[in-house]
Formats: sequence, structure tokens, C-alpha cells
Amino acid sequence: MTATLDTAAIRADFPGLQTGDGAPWHYLDSGATAQKPQSVIDATVRAMGADYATVHRGVYARSADMTTAFEAARRRVASFIGGAEAEIVFTRGATEAINLVAHSWGNTHLRAGDRILISTLEHHSNIVPWQLLRDRVGVEIDVCPLTADGQIDLDAAERMLTPAHKLVALAHVSNVLGSVLDAPRAVALAHGVGAKILLDGCQAVPRLAVDVAALGCDFYAFSAHKLYGPTGIGALWARADILDGMAPWMGGGAMIDRVTFDRTTYAPAPQRFEAGTPQIIEAIGLAAAIDYVEAIGLPAIHAHEAALVRQLRDALRGMNDVRLFGPEDSAGIVSFALEGIHPHDLGTILDEANVAIRAGHHCAQPLMDHLGVPATARASFGLYSDDTDIAALIAGIERTKRIFG
Repeated sequence: MTATLDTAAIRADFPGLQTGDGAPWHYLDSGATAQKPQSVIDATVRAMGADYATVHRGVYARSADMTTAFEAARRRVASFIGGAEAEIVFTRGATEAINLVAHSWGNTHLRAGDRILISTLEHHSNIVPWQLLRDRVGVEIDVCPLTADGQIDLDAAERMLTPAHKLVALAHVSNVLGSVLDAPRAVALAHGVGAKILLDGCQAVPRLAVDVAALGCDFYAFSAHKLYGPTGIGALWARADILDGMAPWMGGGAMIDRVTFDRTTYAPAPQRFEAGTPQIIEAIGLAAAIDYVEAIGLPAIHAHEAALVRQLRDALRGMNDVRLFGPEDSAGIVSFALEGIHPHDLGTILDEANVAIRAGHHCAQPLMDHLGVPATARASFGLYSDDTDIAALIAGIERTKRIFG
């Protein structure tokens, strides 16, 4: 038995892990979005029902109670990643968080001729915002290559970085390859040339203990729905001194201090970046998801997923028509390709056996170009994954191969 967590008990907490007729659903797409435990579902339903009221505005008791719960969720997020409450900006997700940095910090602090370093394996959300910034202000973008096993090549980054680089933006964990960035070294390299560094933590926070203060990074972004929480909410962490120097990027209610027809003054961070009615229900759901994950323990989750990765890679390596991508010690993710079978066809046939994987370019088309494939099949684990999911996947692959002859 490879699984190191009591997955039978854990799976009972996740109503989404069954089909409509009560059969097990072998969900291997947690890298796209994680299933939700009942405690998170209950927290959001309660917040939307019996506890519901607006925040920050009402003088009545329930509004005050909801405001307390909402801001407690902000503190919960801060403690989860080792930041301070005033350094957490709620966003719709990591994509919006990165765009916020590109618009607010980038428009203010970057000029034509400044350079940004990203890597070959980045998600589109950590490429396109910088391209849009390039088109607005004239910055240049450099792309760090990968090592042979799919790690960001920090030796190459060290050679590439110059004082002209003002920002380094890298994935903490690759959403395709599962490769884990040596974040402390990346931070040191960026700061060594005077650049700020942003880490995309979407695939890291569900499985790795993150301490932004210890890492020393400047920006950290993640989404709740990959962390067993609701969709529609994520967080940007940024150092307080950096947030204080950033202008608002959206205007409206909640982010103001005083409005007249002549001029407007703005609230301090983080409220300055949260225009409009906030994600009240979603923030409470995110806090509940963090409670759930921390009750199990991130080290245990990572060890569990690492064991499953080893088991699946070993099984796939035994097939002479399978190409594996990424490092052996990938974090919770295994991408592969079957010779002569498109990943979409594999995914469709697997679905007939109640096995769900991701098939496609995974919002990382430049990485697909680098790998020389149009798409990959990706199995991504969660804390509820176990040996039965791997067995079902392998059986489904064998069936697919028989179908295709």
C-alpha cells in the first residue's frame, strides 16, 4: 500500500468523489481544481444563509459579525503563508493577483528598457500580464530555460540576470511538470540584482508549507479552488512597504477614503485594492479549507502525494510506449504522452471508466512547444487520492491501447 494517509476516511469527507449512481469517481485533476470537503461546503452554505449579511458597512449586529468573520478569514490566510493580515489582498484568484501586480506595481515602477525574467514552464497567467505590460510601457521579457528534467534552470537565470531586471516572476511548482522551484535561491538571485520577485503559488500551497517571510519573496499569489476551497477567490500577498507604494487598479466602493467630484482619496492597503462588495462567502470558505488542510498537515499531504507520484511514474515507466515529462520528484503531478494516442482521446476513454484526468496544453502552450508535443495527459493528485485511482488509471490506459491497437 503506497498511500500514507487514511484516504478511506478522507474520501468520505468529499461528496464529489462519487458518480451519480454512487460508484467511486477516480478524480485525478486536482491540479486544475480540487474537490471540496463537506466542512467547506457547510461553511459556505451557512455564510450564504443563516449568517449572511454585508461587511464593513452595516451597523446592525449580523453585519458586524460577518465583518468579523470576513476579516478573520484574512488573518487565517495570512497565518497560513506566514504573512501579516494587512499584507493580504483578496482577489478573484491568482490570475487577478498577478494582473494586479502588473497593473498597479508595474505601471508605477517599470519603464521602457526595464526587463522581466520569467521561465519556459510558466502558466499563461504568468506570461500574458507581463506581455500586456510590455505593450503598455515598453519593458522587455526574458525567458529562463529549463534543465533536462524540467526544472527552472537557476544557473542559467544567474547568468541572465542584470541590473536592468526589475522583476522575476516564476512558478513555485509547475502546473504541468510538478517541478518545485528552489525558491530561496531564486529570491537571492533576484534580489542580488535589485529585482523584485513574484512567485505563483497555485500548485504549491495545496501541498507545500509556505512561509513568505522565510522565503523573502516580494509577491506571492494563489487561488483557493486548488486548495480545496471555493472558486472566485484567491489572494495576493505582498510586503507591506510595497503595497503602500502601489496605486489602486480598480475604482469603486470599499476602496475609498473620501470621494468628491474634484478628487478622491483612498483607503490604506489592502482595502485600497478591493473595490466593490468583496467575496464574503468565498473568503469564509477559503478559511474553512485552510482549517481542513492544516488539520491533516501539509508535510503529511506532500509525503502522501510524493509516494503516489513515485508509484505512478514507476508504472508508466514500465510501458515502452509512454513518454514521461518532468522530474522524478515532481510535486503531486505526473504528465505523460502515449505514442500514437492523443491525450484528448485517452481522456475520453478514461472517462468511460470513471477516471478523470486533464488532457491538453494546460494553459502552458510555450512549454508544450518546448516539449515538442501539442498536449500532454496529466494526472494530478490531491490529499484524497490513493492506490485505487492509480490502478484505475493504469487499467484505463491499457484499455485505450487495446482500442487503438
